Amino acid sequence: MEADIFANLFLFEGLSTAQRNMLRPLFEPCDCYAGTVLFEQGDPAEHLYAVVTGEVVVSFKPDDAPMLTVARVQPGSIVGWSAVLGSRCYTSSAECTQYSQLLRVRGADLRRLCIKHPETGVQVLDRLAAVIAERLHSTHDMVLSLLQLGLNNQPGRK
Repeated sequence: MEADIFANLFLFEGLSTAQRNMLRPLFEPCDCYAGTVLFEQGDPAEHLYAVVTGEVVVSFKPDDAPMLTVARVQPGSIVGWSAVLGSRCYTSSAECTQYSQLLRVRGADLRRLCIKHPETGVQVLDRLAAVIAERLHSTHDMVLSLLQLGLNNQPGRK
């Protein structure tokens, strides 16, 4: 992975070189092949992942329904934000659909940096909030479509 990859990831947009250099030691590269499961729904939430290349599919399993794909995370975006939010467990599962290069950080380490360096922390958390808001909006639209499809496919309904 190139040394300045941080400049190309949404999570780090607008950060100074000094801020990116402060964050760099917290992140470790992960090369994953198609089918690699990053985490399962219910696993302890430990890492946040930034997708550098490839694709990660995020899935959610409701108690009373089959597994739903809720997001296809593309390069530049992130997955596993439960780890940064301090959640005990991941609320979804994540799996690489193809060879993917990722950067991962322990959520606890990123939270400590945000507390120690509040200016940088505010910027990183602002970007994290933007990703979460966009993903939740997309998920809402998808769930609404699935519900409408289910209603339209009920017996006796045309």
